[in-house]
Amino acid sequence: MTFKVKALVVSLFMGIKSVLSKPLASYVHKQTVKWSLKAGDTQKQVFDNLITGGNNTLFGKDHGFKEIRSFKEFSNQVPIRDYEGLKPYVDKIISGEKDILWKGKPTYFAKTSGTTSGVKYIPITKDSMPNHINGAKNALLSYVHHSGKSIFLDKKMMFLSGSPVLDTKGGIHFGRLSGIVNHHVPAYLKTNQKPTYDTNCIDDWEEKLDAVMAETLGQPMSLISGIPPWVQMYFDKIQEKTGKKIKDVFPDFSVFVYGGVNFDPYKAKLYDSIGKHIDSVETYPASEGFIAYQDNYEEEGLLMILNSGIFYEFIPADKYFDENPSRLTIEEVDLNVNYAVIINSNAGLWGYSIGDTVKFISRDPYRVLVTGRIKHFISAFGEHVIGNEVEKAMNETVQQFPETEIVEFTVAPSINPNKGQSRHQWYVSFATPPHDLSAFGVILDRKICKLNSYYDDLIGGNILKTLEIIPLQPTAFIEYMRSQGKLGGQNKVPRLSNDRNIVNVLDQYRLVVKSL
Repeated sequence: MTFKVKALVVSLFMGIKSVLSKPLASYVHKQTVKWSLKAGDTQKQVFDNLITGGNNTLFGKDHGFKEIRSFKEFSNQVPIRDYEGLKPYVDKIISGEKDILWKGKPTYFAKTSGTTSGVKYIPITKDSMPNHINGAKNALLSYVHHSGKSIFLDKKMMFLSGSPVLDTKGGIHFGRLSGIVNHHVPAYLKTNQKPTYDTNCIDDWEEKLDAVMAETLGQPMSLISGIPPWVQMYFDKIQEKTGKKIKDVFPDFSVFVYGGVNFDPYKAKLYDSIGKHIDSVETYPASEGFIAYQDNYEEEGLLMILNSGIFYEFIPADKYFDENPSRLTIEEVDLNVNYAVIINSNAGLWGYSIGDTVKFISRDPYRVLVTGRIKHFISAFGEHVIGNEVEKAMNETVQQFPETEIVEFTVAPSINPNKGQSRHQWYVSFATPPHDLSAFGVILDRKICKLNSYYDDLIGGNILKTLEIIPLQPTAFIEYMRSQGKLGGQNKVPRLSNDRNIVNVLDQYRLVVKSL
């Protein structure tokens, strides 16, 4: 076959993707509508399948699965657990035993970091793997359906991920989830996937970005996917090398897919780097399962995936640490209430708290906003400020100071035993600072007061001083993550802390400016 004939075959094959994706997207949309508008029935079927699948496992025997006929019976017999609670079962799997949490043995362990457990090994089974793959696929197909755009599928698409090199533990392959998923990219997409396998295998994040940049410059990049702060690093390197906006480097770039963090604090700087507005699609992947995705790119909220091997429970976030908190099914949740997410899955996770909080903004279908982490909050003084509140306050304040661009920020309490001397400190890296930092801080504090009545009462009662902004060097958070061995990949800086462990390290990157 001559080179010209080969090129023609490749061209025709590539063009077929965008054409065939539209009827497939329409089919997936119709199926999604069917199950999403019957949320209760859909989850009931998943629940029954899970109990049947877990009957003969060690966990099922320990918790009387054969006698369970209802969710109420299940919740009476299966306590809420974090990883520490499940770890004895995981250890048995690692030691070589089977039929422990789910029938047989897991196909993989997704390796992730825990705050109290050190490294966590989350099982992924043959039955649970489609959840991870189909969640991402259906997010893109939903975008195709609602936008009518599919030509991006015929060009180059980049998915910044962890290394696909896997190790073994107890005879089971393990690695970062994104690296595991890399092995399951459909063959028809591998022809236009970036980075290459070899580049994805590079562990050092900065070395990897250099290699990614070398591979992608001059390529027709149409879709870029990754966590916003790390994609921003990639864009910064490109601009530093070329002196151009991303739209001029990648004129075909039209879709940004992201997940893991709230996009709003990064949006202004990211779009400024791009030089034009492009469509974005939010996803909610976790090592424990693909939870939700933005099924309509023009509407707020993420569609909960209710038909894919995960039965969900929800605990009101403000009751999570009670001795016997209420455990609610999807049909029992209220709108605009923060809930801790509990999952039961065909990966063998039972009553498992993934640590995230969500807020439902619609029913029929059930759509959520990710509001934070159950352990990432500030309540040093009883205020219980959560991630969603600080991000919303920051975003609204930046809108009033349009010259401002945020790189990253985190918030911690500053505790002074003298009444009225304690406060929240916001450690902020500005790409471009506000023209009046003092006014910026005053408005930011007012925004938090409006969003959190407890905080407002503490300010009004002179228990707390108004917040203080600590400006940091633009690269402060990159240096912090490097110092923790967590530069790049899927690692994220906690938005809030109830202690000062993070900000004590960040103090060395303070900028000397006029105090507020």
